[in-house]
Amino acid sequence: MIAAESPEFHSPGPADFEFPPIFGEGTFFTKPMLVVVLGTIAVGAFFYFAARRATVVPGKLQFAAESFYGFVRNQIAMDAIGREGSKYVPYLVTLFGFLVALNISGIIPILQLPATSKIGIPLGLAAISWIIFNYVGIRRQGFGGYFKNMMFPPGVPKALYPLLAPLEFLSTVVFRPATLTLRLTFNMFAGHLVLLLTILGGEYLITEYQGVVGYAAGSVSLLFSIVLTFFEGFIQILQAYVFTLLTAIYIGGALTHEH
Repeated sequence: MIAAESPEFHSPGPADFEFPPIFGEGTFFTKPMLVVVLGTIAVGAFFYFAARRATVVPGKLQFAAESFYGFVRNQIAMDAIGREGSKYVPYLVTLFGFLVALNISGIIPILQLPATSKIGIPLGLAAISWIIFNYVGIRRQGFGGYFKNMMFPPGVPKALYPLLAPLEFLSTVVFRPATLTLRLTFNMFAGHLVLLLTILGGEYLITEYQGVVGYAAGSVSLLFSIVLTFFEGFIQILQAYVFTLLTAIYIGGALTHEH
């Protein structure tokens, strides 16, 4: 809320993503951590109750869970990895569901914070994906073979190897986890910041600039924030999909001898 005694509008910024400990000084449990805990419980409860009394003719909850699982299996795992994709469906389903829960929390009343706007959370998930796709590549091709095929792909003129080899190494070892992390973080951060701006700006115009202009401009800003909320929800689901799809693509690439 904007303080009544301060007519100056303070636009939202990085400080709005800093939260004090929920249980007071000396503790470490903050709002983003609460969102992570609630998101974990929500995803686990969703699949648990959907599968607890599974029937041949599925009910609504079972149908929703099966549709979600089928989408990740068919549209992500099998398309990006191939016939071996079924082995990685459990991880990809969990990853996609978890990201949707943490992202969509940004437009859920009371929570109103995408936990993935805090860089540590996308970084942790990117690190897990990085470990998995490098592990399966090394396991399939051997340690030396994996890095050899990565840095010195066949069919490329050998004169290009001095330039290509370090680029391919950096791409796999550094750039992939970095881009996974930063893409998700910045999209969630920027989207939430714009929502804050339209909501707080509309409130400020209505309360501080009372009159036809203030009410009109403030109302337009608040109405736009509603439209923007739906658009942000779409972006939140899309970013969860992109993160999961890229993870599957990296796994598929690591399983082939030429990537």
